[in-house]
Amino acid sequence: MIENQNTMKLPSILKFIGLTHGIQQVRRTILVNGEERNENDVEHQYQLAMLAWYIIDTEHILLDRGLAMQYALVHDIVEVYAGDTYFLNPDIEDKVRREAAAAEQLKSEFPEFTDLHILIDGYERRKDPESRFIYALDKLLPVLNIYLDQGRTWKSYGVTEDMLLGNKREKIAASPEVNIYFEELIVRLREEEPDLFFQSTHTIPS
Repeated sequence: MIENQNTMKLPSILKFIGLTHGIQQVRRTILVNGEERNENDVEHQYQLAMLAWYIIDTEHILLDRGLAMQYALVHDIVEVYAGDTYFLNPDIEDKVRREAAAAEQLKSEFPEFTDLHILIDGYERRKDPESRFIYALDKLLPVLNIYLDQGRTWKSYGVTEDMLLGNKREKIAASPEVNIYFEELIVRLREEEPDLFFQSTHTIPS
């Protein structure tokens, strides 16, 4: 009897694995360090979860580590249907509409996975310190990755230091624990600005 019950659940498991394949197919605008390809959402979510775990554990931050890692693993899952949005895209309302529709689609396809939908909603509403921590860390992580990649993505998209800081400052400030790292990084960005960012003497790639 147990074997039959497990067999009946197999289609649901296969369907969910298919969802993870879809997440892997979402390409972000960030170039992978040292490679000529764009990062995908699975790589990003895994790296964010690991970094959150590392910071909370090593800095002894008083946050629910497990909850933070769960938020990290689901924070961009709506992009499987909504797609990635370039961080300088001015049409925020369109992004909100697409992601809300995607969240509803996930509910209809996986109604049994109640935790997933609770976490998606909690992250979008920034309802607790853990969701705000992951939200801010999500905004910081690409900056750290591009910095380690000598600014390759910023230069290829014509991003200046002022553009980056103007977009990131308020978002990362949502978590004081994360903002500390951003303020420290800003010092480096300013010192190394000519080597990291797009300069007006360059031609913006089409």
